[in-house]
Amino acid sequence: MELQNYSLVSEFVLYGLCTSQHLQHFFFIFFSGIYVVTVLGNLIIVVTVISDPHLHSSPMYFLLGNLAFLDIWLASFATPKMIRDFLSDRKLISFGGCMAQIFFLHFIGGAEMVLLVSMAYDRYVAICKPLHYMTMMSRKTCMGLVLVSWVIGFVHSISQVAFTVNLPYCGPNEVDSFFCDLPLVIKLACMDTYVLGILMISDSGLLSMSCFVLLLVSYTVILITVRQHAAGGVSKALSTCSAHIMVVLLFFGPCIFIYVWPFSRFSVDKLLSVFYTIFTPLLNSLIYTLRNKEMKTAMKKLCNQHVTSH
Repeated sequence: MELQNYSLVSEFVLYGLCTSQHLQHFFFIFFSGIYVVTVLGNLIIVVTVISDPHLHSSPMYFLLGNLAFLDIWLASFATPKMIRDFLSDRKLISFGGCMAQIFFLHFIGGAEMVLLVSMAYDRYVAICKPLHYMTMMSRKTCMGLVLVSWVIGFVHSISQVAFTVNLPYCGPNEVDSFFCDLPLVIKLACMDTYVLGILMISDSGLLSMSCFVLLLVSYTVILITVRQHAAGGVSKALSTCSAHIMVVLLFFGPCIFIYVWPFSRFSVDKLLSVFYTIFTPLLNSLIYTLRNKEMKTAMKKLCNQHVTSH
């Protein structure tokens, strides 16, 4: 971060979600509750998958446990700062802190996108090639898929931050959001960043769209395949995939909207940012637990073991 010394801007001012004092006090209580529930919900999923031998050995739940782990970080990269800022008159963030938020958002977001593709591939193999499932989705394969998701997320994030941190920031330092988002921060540089912005946003847009298309193709193939089987097979496949499809739509919808029209800022963008950084990690945990009998059974078993041990 030596490059920070060449920048005249040492901190950024965040606008936050609103200016109303009463609303900020309400939001402080509301988002504090949401954050605690989100972290606890996803932590319970991680602990349940690790502690239950059946779930831990299952490729689907192994990937789900990793998704829950990523969701804890996705909910934590900016939310605690936002909650604290609800009680502050001036919402300041250091230059290094701002770059760190951009890095973690794209690192975690990129890794989660690729992991969701891996989970769709897992469902494809389970439904379309059930006889080869344990061979194709071995523990080594699952660990490889998780590693690839982390590597792609890291490379994607580094490519974004490397350009952003080198830009000259010498004047405006106000970010119209509750965290440092890439399209907003690069506009503050003291140079024409339109072409650079298009390249950087294209990077995020390409990753989002390519993962989304892969997901659509995989679920389309699954549904076409199961239509050729008995009605029971169709309903079972739909129930298995519906949770995944809901998570995909919740996560990719806001991301694609923000990064497809990055230079035309809408007031709804701030709402979408809240949705995919705070509510999506919460909804992921709810969707995967409330709609999953095995997960609920394992959680009850874990809870009973904990109660009886005391």
